[in-house]
Amino acid sequence: MFMATLNCSKCVMLVTLLVTMFFIIPTSSTSRGSLSPHKISHHGFRVALRHVDSGKNLTKFERVQHGINRGHSRLQRLNAMVLSSSSTSHDSSQFEAPIRAGNGEYLMELSIGTPPVSYPAVLDTGSDLIWTQCKPCSQCYNQPTPIFDPKKSSTFSKLSCSSNLCSALPSSSCNKNGCNYVYSYGDNSMTQGILGSETFTFGDESNKKNKVSVQNIGFGCGEDNEGEGFEQASGLVGLGRGSLSLVSQLKEQKFSYCLTSMDDTKESVLFLGSLANVHVTKHVTTPLITNPLQPSFYYLSLEGISVGDTRLSIEKSTFEVSDDGSGGMIIDSGTTITYIEENAFHSLKKEFISQTNLPVDESGSTGLDVCFSLPSGKTQVEIPKLVFHFKGGDLELAGENYMIGDSSLGVACLAMGASNGMSIFGNVQQQNILVNHDLEKETISFVPTQCNKL
Repeated sequence: MFMATLNCSKCVMLVTLLVTMFFIIPTSSTSRGSLSPHKISHHGFRVALRHVDSGKNLTKFERVQHGINRGHSRLQRLNAMVLSSSSTSHDSSQFEAPIRAGNGEYLMELSIGTPPVSYPAVLDTGSDLIWTQCKPCSQCYNQPTPIFDPKKSSTFSKLSCSSNLCSALPSSSCNKNGCNYVYSYGDNSMTQGILGSETFTFGDESNKKNKVSVQNIGFGCGEDNEGEGFEQASGLVGLGRGSLSLVSQLKEQKFSYCLTSMDDTKESVLFLGSLANVHVTKHVTTPLITNPLQPSFYYLSLEGISVGDTRLSIEKSTFEVSDDGSGGMIIDSGTTITYIEENAFHSLKKEFISQTNLPVDESGSTGLDVCFSLPSGKTQVEIPKLVFHFKGGDLELAGENYMIGDSSLGVACLAMGASNGMSIFGNVQQQNILVNHDLEKETISFVPTQCNKL
């Protein structure tokens, strides 16, 4: 480790936390490059993303805490999905509601119908179905925009039970209204309705030339919807690997997103199609793993973790997908912090504490597992570097991507936790990294980027 001064030209990773100017300095810093997406074409477009807590008077530390509270139930639901998929006792004659991950952390803006109606939706890389609340609603939750009325759109149509998208639903039923769906999110949240087809409009509201309309997108028109977790949005857009997802329906082989820091006032961004092409030298590319029992998830090829110069002693099988579909690590935009299988996390926690020259805060008041008491009057601390070893390359995280602090509370915490089974690479660890999904090559690339400059 080393102690850097405030005017050190090499100390590029400076994290401002709350009232006091406070710096986190890892032993090896990761610099941010600049990245310009390709010129827009009819095959590609960008969509603005905003954090669910944007516009609220919250510190970054408080936003992470809110996300952790939401993430606990999401983690349980993600694990429940895997467990339910490994069960062989299933009666196909029953109309059952599959468990899905549910609420996420980022919202995307798009429009639906003709004339187009604004539709802020939860962005979810952990599921496939696209849906919004529709009239007539037998039960609808409060949403920020008017409920979509398919009768007022000239481009709406119902999908038949013989359609490919209806067949792709995990469970469906048919009647005179067409293909009926039901999705349950495991926390008493659910959406139920008919599967329809509609024109979706994407792009930058401030630049009409960059707007793109796509016809015949299949989506769920929810007439019975419950759950407080969705009230900041008018529905959900799935970006998973299944045929119902937006990327699959657009037949785009590439998409990427770049998440700004939680305390940044600028929007994050999603690129689809040709705009997702990147040509830079500094990146880490790793193969995607497919879990046959949970094919929608993006499983990463993680092989190990290092704290400082110490490679943790972790069983090789820890991050591999087991025959029963359990284990492995997925990348998920809807989970705030990274969760590591509990035995591996115990090793990480022990090593991180041993290399950090700060007193451990054991009050348990923060909601995070590893916290340290900050020295009074100090404006900087030194922490060990953190490296994720993926097949294909090593991703060294910037200090702000794994250590958060609050000078008024006098604590700094590791933004990671333990999980029982599946591991998740969360969105704090993805901030200021362009995450590029190449579905043709079945890879994910991590490109350090100043996301607020895209």
